[in-house]
Amino acid sequence: MKRLLSLIIGLLAVCGLLAYTSQSLEKSSGSTGSKVLNLYNWGDYIDPNLLTKFQKETGYHVNVETFDSNEAMYTKINQGGTHYDLAVPSEYMVSKMKRAHLLQPLDKSRLTGWGNFDQQFLNQPFDRGNRYSMPYFWGTLGIVYNDKMVKASEVQHWDDLWSPKFRDKIMLIDSARDIMGMSLVTLHKSMNTTDPQTLLAAEKRLNTLAPNVKAVVADEIKMYMIQDEAPLAVDWSGEAAEMLAGNSHLHYVVPREGSNLWFDNLVIPKTAQHYNAIYAFLNFMSEPKNAAQNAEYIGYATPNKKAKALLPKSVRDDQEFYPDQKTIDHLQVYRDLAPNIVELYNDRYLEFKMHH
Repeated sequence: MKRLLSLIIGLLAVCGLLAYTSQSLEKSSGSTGSKVLNLYNWGDYIDPNLLTKFQKETGYHVNVETFDSNEAMYTKINQGGTHYDLAVPSEYMVSKMKRAHLLQPLDKSRLTGWGNFDQQFLNQPFDRGNRYSMPYFWGTLGIVYNDKMVKASEVQHWDDLWSPKFRDKIMLIDSARDIMGMSLVTLHKSMNTTDPQTLLAAEKRLNTLAPNVKAVVADEIKMYMIQDEAPLAVDWSGEAAEMLAGNSHLHYVVPREGSNLWFDNLVIPKTAQHYNAIYAFLNFMSEPKNAAQNAEYIGYATPNKKAKALLPKSVRDDQEFYPDQKTIDHLQVYRDLAPNIVELYNDRYLEFKMHH
């Protein structure tokens, strides 16, 4: 009997420990409690000092979970069972999440910093009226070049990359939409075209670039360029900023004839729970001083015009990352295309990669 009693007591103790552990894990993930904010973000995509400051000012603790692609973020939220209060999708993914009814609209009456944003970065095609999204960072697609091997005058336009002098010297970011888009611009076509024949022409144009392509790579493109492994690369401005920080001989240019304008945005998933924390955080990040601090830490371009004014002159006047208005006017935001059209882009791009 004593042995049975001891066994029962032991089982109860184990159950209690498991319950406590489960509760602790749940709290550590930020899914419970009223003084928390659950942020689902790209890795290292916010100044940690700002999170500390936010907690001190408001009392809300920010639990951060990270993802490495828009698709991974979408899948996790779409599967359910999460309680993220804010997520940070790119522009095309905002459209997709809206269609899937995964987002809640913003309550503009609770946003105190909306007037700080540059109007040209609001009301974009992926979210007219910014009903669901608040811009976080923006950037472009462009050319990175090493001044030890290439003169600035030699790479001001996309067409320059086709020069025979750059045989086996160019690294391309492995992105169907972007590399196809670059080719479409050289053909004076929209980066959002849905015409199969135009996409075929873009693939054929890329095939003529193949002799100049040293490699088609992903994240490692940054390391290769920093280590002088290639004189040229096509990549996003955000990654270019990291390259330039690691090698003083690297520079970034956005071709004036046109390129992509991308946005990362703050949105509220449908399963969000902590609304006071959400709006406190959105207002906190919209404050010019905080947005400027975040932009300096990340190295990306801020859509907050009052924050930009607080940045060092060398940063806000840097046309590599804050291009002039004439260049911005020629930039194109990717539209969320129908699945069959996306498949066409991918197919044409894969044909090019096989050709290369």
